[in-house]
Amino acid sequence: MSLEDADQSQPPPSNPPQRMRQVTDAQTMRALAHPVRIALVEQLALGGAMTATEVGERIGESSTTCSFHLRQLAKYGWVEEAGGGRGRSRPWRLTSIGFSLSAVHDDPETDIAANTLTSLFHERQIARYRTWQETKATYPREWRKAATSSEYVFYLTAEETDELTEELHQLLQARFLDERLTDPSKRPPGSVPVELLLFAYPLEPPKPGAGEPAPAAGEPDAPKADGAPEPGPSDRR
Repeated sequence: MSLEDADQSQPPPSNPPQRMRQVTDAQTMRALAHPVRIALVEQLALGGAMTATEVGERIGESSTTCSFHLRQLAKYGWVEEAGGGRGRSRPWRLTSIGFSLSAVHDDPETDIAANTLTSLFHERQIARYRTWQETKATYPREWRKAATSSEYVFYLTAEETDELTEELHQLLQARFLDERLTDPSKRPPGSVPVELLLFAYPLEPPKPGAGEPAPAAGEPDAPKADGAPEPGPSDRR
């Protein structure tokens, strides 16, 4: 089914945006994997509900272009009408304050779609960081001091890495994200959007058998593969 074939009916929303959306299917990922649509989502996240004309002024696109892409995003649940207005004067909002993509997929199609969408977001994020590097001299001293670029290398298991990132996500979401993103009155005076990038990935693959527990004292070693000779007395260490 193409984007244009999807159902165009959009009932008016009655509930606030979801806290976080888990996206798992390739078709929904592909619906967002377009530079204009990503720009629309990013601006609605920062500025709240906006019309096609308002968000178009922010991203440098016409209201006609934005209206088309907003309708396509709505067909796959990325945005929805916020209520009020008609035609291109209708305000749109995100259906969730964020989304996550699973790192493990059962089929190649979904894996390709997730990698494509993630790469598009990362390219935009790195471009904004480069802009900061090129323009930071124009910022007040307190912001130049507060901004940071750090790298840490840890020795962690896969489980520990998962626990670390989950703890950081929960801390950031509970303290800064939920209320301040959706309710401007919760933002302290002088606050501006601050982008924090968090990447966690292994620098090399684990060695074969590295994650297997060692046999307990007194227990026999793991059985040898078929045809493997048993070590003689002089071979043992």
